[in-house]
Amino acid sequence: MYEDLKNIVEQAWENRELLADAATKEAIRAVVEAVDKGALRTAEPVEEEKSEWRVNEWVKKAIILYFPIQKMRTVRGGELEWYDKIDLKHDFEQLGVRVVPNAVARYGAYIASGAILMPSYVNIGAYVDTGTMVDTWATVGSCAQIGRHVHLSGGVGIGGVLEPVQAAPVIIEDNCFIGSRSIVVEGAHVCREAVLGSNVVITGSTHIIDVTGDEPKEYRGYVPARSVVIPGSYMKKFPAGEYGVSCALIIGRRKESTDKKTSLNDALRDFGVSV
Repeated sequence: MYEDLKNIVEQAWENRELLADAATKEAIRAVVEAVDKGALRTAEPVEEEKSEWRVNEWVKKAIILYFPIQKMRTVRGGELEWYDKIDLKHDFEQLGVRVVPNAVARYGAYIASGAILMPSYVNIGAYVDTGTMVDTWATVGSCAQIGRHVHLSGGVGIGGVLEPVQAAPVIIEDNCFIGSRSIVVEGAHVCREAVLGSNVVITGSTHIIDVTGDEPKEYRGYVPARSVVIPGSYMKKFPAGEYGVSCALIIGRRKESTDKKTSLNDALRDFGVSV
C-alpha cells in the first residue's frame, strides 16, 4: 500500500538533492500524516505474545527528512511565543483525547482515542495507544511506542530514538505502570504488564538483575513481561576503589490471573514498591 512512498523516501535518503522536488516533499509529508493518524508506525509488534517488534526504518527516514523541508515559523498562544518547524497537534475533541492545559503533542505523533494527556509532552513519531495516561511533566520522546492502558507517572522520561534509523525506539507495552521520575531511554524495551517503581533508570546498558531465584539473572535494555522492578546497586571495582553502581532489580512478578489494576496494587503492596 505504501510501497511507492517508501521508494521515494529511500531515494531521497540517498540523494538529498531530491528534497527540492515537489513530488518528494509531498511523499514525505504523506508519510508523516500517516504516522500522525496511526496508519504507519516507526516500529510495530510482529508477535505481541512474544514481545517481538519490527523497526520500520523507512518511516523513521521520512520523519528525519521532514525537518529540512519544513520552514521555520513563529507560533503564538496569547503572550507565549515559539519559533519552530513542526506544527502542534490539534482537534483533540474529534480525536477523543482528553488534554489538560499545558499538555503539548507535536504533529506527527499519534494519540489514540481514550488517551489522557496531563501537562506533558509527546514528540513527533511517537505512538500513544488507547487508555494510556501521560501524567504531569512526563515526556514521550520521538518515535517512542507506548501501548494500551499504560500509566506514565509524574515526571517520567521516555527517551526518543530517531537516529540511527535502524535503532529500535523505546517500547513500553500494554498495561505497564512506570513509576514517578523513572527514565526509560536508548531503545529500552519494557514488556507488557511490567511495574517500574519510582526512580528506576533503564538504558540500553543498564544492568537489569532478576533476583527472584537462587542465582541472579541479568538483562540489558529489556524488562521481561510482568516484572516488578525497583532501583538497586551493585559493587564495582575502579582504580580508586570499590563503589556502588546503579542498576535495576526485578524483585517479583505480577500475577497473570488477576485483574490488571488489582494485580498492580498487589505488586506495589507485596513488594513495597513506591510510585
